[in-house]
Amino acid sequence: MNNQNNNQECCPKFDPAPWDGKTFDWSNKKFIKDKVGTLFYVPLNFGAAMTRSIKKIETAGTKMLGGMTLSEHTSPWNMNLYLAVDREIAGAENVTLNGKFLSKVYEGNFKDTGVWMKDFENYAKDKGVVAKKTYLWYTTCPKCAEKYGKNYVVLIAQID
Repeated sequence: MNNQNNNQECCPKFDPAPWDGKTFDWSNKKFIKDKVGTLFYVPLNFGAAMTRSIKKIETAGTKMLGGMTLSEHTSPWNMNLYLAVDREIAGAENVTLNGKFLSKVYEGNFKDTGVWMKDFENYAKDKGVVAKKTYLWYTTCPKCAEKYGKNYVVLIAQID
């Protein structure tokens, strides 16, 4: 996500089709990791963490892959961010994800996240799998969601 004005898009328009109800394998999918402080799960410094991470990506001469930023709430006070990249980046915490993943797309207000999480848990159960770790991909910033008229969020879980 970059600074936005009326003539630029900050976040690319998201196509939910490739992500809705899909199972896929990641092998050495590269991310850089950062942390966001939260207050009862509400992010406090998300923008600063994104700016810090994007600066590392740009300094390395690379870009985020597909605008993918996964969020992982680890407690009511902390959230990890994972930004997809094409290679390891010096000066960043580099992480790789491997395994089988299940995804489902939701659309609506962020206040529905708890409803989406419960629905996704049932969705995985109906598929006969267990979600080991679940990430949320907020596909657009609030300004771009308003611009596009849709606020898509993808839940992605590593499954057994």
